[in-house]
Order: sequence, then C-alpha cells, then structure tokens
Amino acid sequence: MHQNPNKFSFIKPEKSPVFYGYVVALVGTIGVLASLPGQTVGISTFTDPVKDALGLNRDQFSNAYMLGTILSSLLLGKAGKLFDKYGARWLSLFASLGLAISLLLCAISVTISTSIKSLLGTQNWLVPFFIMVVLFFLIRFTGQGVLTMSSRNMIMKWFDNLRGRVNAVRSMVVSLGFSISPLWISLLIDGRGWQHAWLFMAAGLVVVMIIILLFFRDNPENHGLLPDGEILNSKKDKIPSLIRKQFTLNETLKTRAFWMYSLTISFYSFFVTGLTFHIVSIFENAGYSKDEAVAIFLPISIVSVSLSLVGNVLTDFIKLHIFLFIMLFGGVVSAMGLVFLSAPFGIILLVAGVGILGGMFATLNAITWPRYYGRKNLGAITGKLMSMMVFASALAPSLFSFSLTYLSTYNLIGIISLVYLTVLVFASLRVKNPQDTIAD
Repeated sequence: MHQNPNKFSFIKPEKSPVFYGYVVALVGTIGVLASLPGQTVGISTFTDPVKDALGLNRDQFSNAYMLGTILSSLLLGKAGKLFDKYGARWLSLFASLGLAISLLLCAISVTISTSIKSLLGTQNWLVPFFIMVVLFFLIRFTGQGVLTMSSRNMIMKWFDNLRGRVNAVRSMVVSLGFSISPLWISLLIDGRGWQHAWLFMAAGLVVVMIIILLFFRDNPENHGLLPDGEILNSKKDKIPSLIRKQFTLNETLKTRAFWMYSLTISFYSFFVTGLTFHIVSIFENAGYSKDEAVAIFLPISIVSVSLSLVGNVLTDFIKLHIFLFIMLFGGVVSAMGLVFLSAPFGIILLVAGVGILGGMFATLNAITWPRYYGRKNLGAITGKLMSMMVFASALAPSLFSFSLTYLSTYNLIGIISLVYLTVLVFASLRVKNPQDTIAD
C-alpha cells in the first residue's frame, strides 16, 4: 500500500527475530503517550498559571480552548485520509514535529502577546485570546488528534485475532501514563515554571521523532508478513473476526453500527472532559472540598484500567455489541452520579460510572473499527470518529459552565445525558457487525 516501507531506515521488520508487530505495539504506545501535551489531562495543569500570565479570566481561557478544539476537529477527517495515503510513519513524524513546534510557541506565548499588543498599541484581552485559540488548535490537532490516531491505528493493523489482548496492554500503559502525568507536570511547573515545562515536553518529542522514524511501520503485508505473525498458521480461531469486506468511509457512514458506537464514544469524550475541566467546581457545588474532588481520580483509574484489561482480552472471544451496552450502562450510572452527587451514594455512582465508561472506551475505540470495517480505509473511518470526539470534548467545558452560571447547578448536564443515553440504548438494540451482513 505504501511504497518503499524500509526507506530511510536500517531496521527491516521481515528480519526481526521476533514478530515485528510486538515492536510496533511498543513504539505505537510510546506514540500515544507522546500525545499527552495535546490531551485534556496534559493541558488542564497549565490552565491557572497560563491564563494568569496572559491576563485572561477562566471563561475566556475556556472559550479559547473550545474554539481551538472545534477548529481542530474540522480537519481530523482529512488527516485520517492522509493516514491511509501516506501511512502512520510519516504522518506521526510530522504530527510530533508539529506538536513540538506548537509547544515552543506555547512557551513564549506571553512574549508573542506582549509584542503584538505593542505593535497594535492596545492592551485588549482579545490579543492573548486569539493567540491561545491558535495554539490550542495546533496542539489539539497534532497531539490529541493526529498523533493519537495514527499511532493507535498502526498497532491495530498488525494484529487480528490477538488485537484485543495487545490492546489490553496498550490501554493499561496509556491509562497509567496519563493518570500520573498531572503529578509530574505539576512538579515541573512548580519547580521551573510553566514555560520550562512546555519546553521540556517539546524536547522529549525530539526523542519520539527519532523512534518514529526508525521503528514505525504500516501494514505487515508490506514486509511479507501477516497480522499476528505465526498465529495465523495455527488452528483457526473461533472468533467471528473474518473480514469479508473492506468498507469505504461512505459505506461505513451508512451503517447503524458506526453511528451508535461513535455517538457512545463521543459521549465519553464530552462527559469526562467536562468533568475533568470543572471537577473542583462540580464537587464544591455539591458540598465537597477540593481534596475530595481530586481524590476520585484514583478509584476511577483502578476501575477503568481493570475493566479495560478484562474487556480487551474478552473482545477476542465475545461479540462487541455486548461491550457497547456495558459502556452505555456506565454512561447512565455516571449521569445519575452527577445528578445525585450531593448524596453519599452519588460519589459511588460517579466513580463506578466513569470507570466503566473509561474501561469500555479503551476497548471499543481501538477494536471496533478494524473488526467491523477492515484495515484498508482505517484512517478515514477513525478520522471521522476523532472529529466527532474532539468536537464533543470542545463543547463540554462551556456547556458545563453554562449549566452552573444560569442554573447554579450541574444537574442539567446529568439530565440531558440521561435522555441522550436512553435514546442510544434503544437505537443500539438493532446494531450488528457489518461484516455479518456480507454474503460469503
């Protein structure tokens, strides 16, 4: 599919002493971890020091984040098509380079703002606001969007019958890596300042670029290999994972399965982004302290990682629509937890629900698309999904804030979420694997 797969590299996958898919799984996981500066969890720690340095209030900073993220979502569909055309290696390389440059610009954002204000002879807040819109667009598009999508898709292309088990390990490492990131980012900011923290991460991306150039590879067939390595030569698995048809994006968009899975996954992106962005305010509004608010992330991570490990392994043996309903159930529990958060059982519901959502997200977001629609147009299909997810995450902070500002509570978000999820549950009752509708 991609010509000269070994060009500019001394490493030949076909000569690897172990199946090269395991190398791809390792370096692809590093690629996803490297997207951290563009993820909500990697940005949120910078919110207070950066907005204060730029002279923006919380609403202005949140709206800049929303606009930048929405703009990035509009281009992710095209980025997915570039993945199919040029492959994970080159797309990931340019995404990591773009992310590194974006972080350098973030580190000098105050200088840029001051210089522009001086040239224009103004102290208007719109100058730093639009600077942050552009910077948020860049880091969200390159980090959360392209680098994440291309690294994850690359891993999924190298496995078929083992896809769930490999993704279980990948998901666990990424979840743990993202979970501990606020701690070391906070230490960097406290110790050297937020500018140096961004510069440190930009320097780390240089190492990632070298790894990408040396080790990233696309389809195993380009190297005379097959997914799963020697596993395909053994007794055929009982899993219904035979791909009869490679769906195009247009064909994919006509299937009920794409929309039900995408809308459920996008709900996770919306709900968790809003919850994370306003976690302290949400808990204070329900009568809890800041420490109690932050404390929920550890049990959520434990539930999420545990379910992700079990769920990913079981996807190699169980049909995916079961996990879709588990995820929808987790969403309902999460929404109820938000509505009843002031009651003692509300925290339990919120922790359990978000944990279930996270565990199923890590499972379905990677496994569904190659199993249901094949590997040929994986970039275009997941690019469309990423566009929906990023758009949903962009809306969350402002909509959560709107609920509090005008109703003095976050309950409206929980109620709307319950209605939305109820509709999805009934609409998902007829979901089938599109491959099962193809005649032999």
